[in-house]
Amino acid sequence: MTAPAPVAPSLTLKRRIKAPPEKVFAAWTQPQLMRQWFAPAHAATLEVDCDLRIGGRYRVLMHVEDDGRDHEASGVYREIVPHERLVFTWTWLNRPEEGETLVTLHFRPDDGHTLFTLTHERFASEQLRDEHSNGWSGALDKLVQVSEA
Repeated sequence: MTAPAPVAPSLTLKRRIKAPPEKVFAAWTQPQLMRQWFAPAHAATLEVDCDLRIGGRYRVLMHVEDDGRDHEASGVYREIVPHERLVFTWTWLNRPEEGETLVTLHFRPDDGHTLFTLTHERFASEQLRDEHSNGWSGALDKLVQVSEA
């Protein structure tokens, strides 16, 4: 009998945002809005490129104050359902050895608010998952501020 393949680590983060799904979705898909929040705590978003179509690419350049370095992530949009769902790959361009992972976003209306869920999966290790959990948590705090403004 063959042992089942190990399941790659993943993470899921949720937020209830005081803004409709259209506004929260826009914050993920419009470069001018993404530049306002798309980086962890203690980091700044320097550049954003976004070709929002299936097979289109995005790129985000961030400067992290803690290590004083720039970090660049890129990926390809796999699924786009406006105001409901967004799926894209994620690769650190300066750390390709970490491999490609997958991010799935859900935007669900809730009485004028958005129930937002981020699932990031296919990590090579639990350590990488935990690092991304910390990074996404800080970025999502900024997303909430931008979306609720």
